[in-house]
Amino acid sequence: MIETISKNLLKLKKDFRHVYSGSSHIQEVIPVTKSNLFQIDQNQLDTLHTFASKNPIYYDSYETKINEVNCIVYEGDINKYWLSSISHGTSHQPFSPTWILSAYILTTIARELNYSEVIDVGSGDGRIAYCAKTLDLDSHAIEIDDMLVGLQESLCNLTNTNFHPICADAVNFDYSSLQLQKPVFFIGGLAQMGGDILATNIIENLDSELKQKTCMVFAGSHSEKYSLGDLSDAGWGELIEKHHLKIVKSIFLPTVWSFNQTVDTSYIFTEFA
Repeated sequence: MIETISKNLLKLKKDFRHVYSGSSHIQEVIPVTKSNLFQIDQNQLDTLHTFASKNPIYYDSYETKINEVNCIVYEGDINKYWLSSISHGTSHQPFSPTWILSAYILTTIARELNYSEVIDVGSGDGRIAYCAKTLDLDSHAIEIDDMLVGLQESLCNLTNTNFHPICADAVNFDYSSLQLQKPVFFIGGLAQMGGDILATNIIENLDSELKQKTCMVFAGSHSEKYSLGDLSDAGWGELIEKHHLKIVKSIFLPTVWSFNQTVDTSYIFTEFA
């Protein structure tokens, strides 16, 4: 089911990209109601719209039909958060989020793989942690930028959903303090932009027993921009091999940074072999 929804979302993004005539800095779409193409519980869909409508990075929205799918288009601007996010020397990627529906799909996969906790590392506005919480998973959103953490705390209050924002450098954070049982770590940064350093530090700080219960999820790019680097497994091949990880699922989903690209962002779910 979730694979079908993912494929339909990729097509929806492609169709939306061809008809979109606005000039906003960022834009994304969410279907209004459950349909044959998007068989998502209506209450869950409503929670996604709640997050978008309460989120100040979106300044406008309108309803439209994209190839028979009734959608709401959300338009926004992340410039001030982007600038704030790059002011930290240890930041591994500027704030540039995945789509909200993509975040929902990712956390649904985590739940289907029987993981109980989501750790969103480099969490931005917390959308992955938020979606995890709405799916009854324990969640923690770790973000180094205090402006973005302030945004997350505001969204927790506005949506009445506490997805546990934490202002910390993910490289040095003590993950044992979270008392994790079976976590999924979403790494918020492309390997080619320093995400590999972030992931390596987290992996090396997990004890051997917890590793056997842990899933690491990497966001990867197939962009020609990174053609001189390691493009195996969307840039994560060397790290996956070095740390004896095995790929259990791979999926393409729309993100803000891939809106104008023909190939969307690859998300790779891995477990320790």
